[in-house]
Amino acid sequence: MNPLKKLAGQTAVYGMSTIFGRLLTYALTPFYTYIFGHPADFGINTEFYAYMSFLNVFFTYGMETGLFNFSVSEQNKGLVYSTALRSLFVSTVLFTLPVILFAGPIADVLRYPGHGEFVIWVILIVATDALTAIPFAKLREQNKAKRFATVKLVNIAVNLLINFFLIGYCKWAYEHHPESFWGSFYNPAIGIGYAFVAQLIANCVSVLLLLPELVQVRSGFNWPLWKRMMGYSMPLLVVGLAGMTNETMDRILLKYLLPADISEAQVGIYGACYKISILMTIFIQAFKYAAEPFFFAQQKEQDAHILYGRVLKYFLLFCLLIFLGTTLNLSWIQYFVGKRYRVGIPVVPILLFANLCLGMYFNLSIWYKLTGRTRFGMWLTLFGALITLVLNFAWIPSQGYFHSYMGSAWATLICYAVMMVLSYIFGQRYYHVKYDLPRLLMYTGLALALFFAGYYFISTGKAATDLLLRNLLFIVFILVIFIVEKPGRLLRRTSRPTG
Repeated sequence: MNPLKKLAGQTAVYGMSTIFGRLLTYALTPFYTYIFGHPADFGINTEFYAYMSFLNVFFTYGMETGLFNFSVSEQNKGLVYSTALRSLFVSTVLFTLPVILFAGPIADVLRYPGHGEFVIWVILIVATDALTAIPFAKLREQNKAKRFATVKLVNIAVNLLINFFLIGYCKWAYEHHPESFWGSFYNPAIGIGYAFVAQLIANCVSVLLLLPELVQVRSGFNWPLWKRMMGYSMPLLVVGLAGMTNETMDRILLKYLLPADISEAQVGIYGACYKISILMTIFIQAFKYAAEPFFFAQQKEQDAHILYGRVLKYFLLFCLLIFLGTTLNLSWIQYFVGKRYRVGIPVVPILLFANLCLGMYFNLSIWYKLTGRTRFGMWLTLFGALITLVLNFAWIPSQGYFHSYMGSAWATLICYAVMMVLSYIFGQRYYHVKYDLPRLLMYTGLALALFFAGYYFISTGKAATDLLLRNLLFIVFILVIFIVEKPGRLLRRTSRPTG
């Protein structure tokens, strides 16, 4: 079977579950922003999920990628899985207990006095995520995409139902019939904190569903293997933490670099508008699920370098389609968030292109994972984190265009663009891949030209006419792809690429 078709099929399976699941999850964004009208309320949710992003990386410390790598190189895959799972179980317990014991003081430091329960719920969410990380990775390594998708979708369904019950129905019952039985379930002092309760319950359901994978660990724990896995994975921990600095630190810095009376609201506005880049994020995440084990599996093939180049090209085309489709339709997509949040809409095109650069970086950076040079990934991501921190510290408190979240958005784009370019330069030196650079640049330039034409220059005064004209530009881009790439020919090809 053509490996490109195989990758596309795996991405589609992961993508259907991820797209459907993320669409349902992201339905919570308008749900929250319309129910909690003040952006400061959504800012609480945005801030704590930023902390969770860091903690998830810290709790898993690169073991998922380590599992993929050593499952290829080691004969006893069961021992690799068992060693990774036992390591994560012990470390999760050791990391979680101190946070629970000192939840009150931690909440005070975070400026949420009296809300130690927020800290407890959040750390338990992270702990349950960590416990299921290796079983999920094993399902990906075994290409069991359907089971992977089923567990993920059940998690999301439970999360949604509890959110709609506690924040939707019970909040309404409390406000209209405070003495009612259902109204008693809602405490206004917790407010949007019920989102953490819903996520924790959903995660516990995932743990129960993954019990067959969690309990069937019969190969024991191998110290020499664990040391080698840690040696491979620890640089990825640094990469992950630096990556989270690039991805979510701006939301934390917005809170602490802006005046206290506006900071939480600015975090909420930025976090809500960030969610509009949903389709880009979904596609990249679905692709990651399928691509990482695919890249490792293909590395021994003679034509792998050509194959990786083709993967990058088609990945870029999909990302550019998402970028144009979203930005040229922002006139109605903006209603995804509540009215008081829409002031932040100008960050959406910047963040979309930033995420496109991040996806390209993921593709380009596979070289250091395949060659075992994970320290390069560490240094590249650390350099990106430095850019993120310097620009955010410089721009967030400033005045003018780059003030507040506009500075954060541009810092994100510059960070990912620099990382993408540097990864390409180093990758071509240590693991040369045949990329069609002129065509990649041509497609990107065309997409940006159409975006600027539609976003900034089409303004007839009639919303329907503007929308039609902008989508005609989108169709132009699609036609160019079909004329140049001839996708029908690719679909008919059954052999491996030859050039």
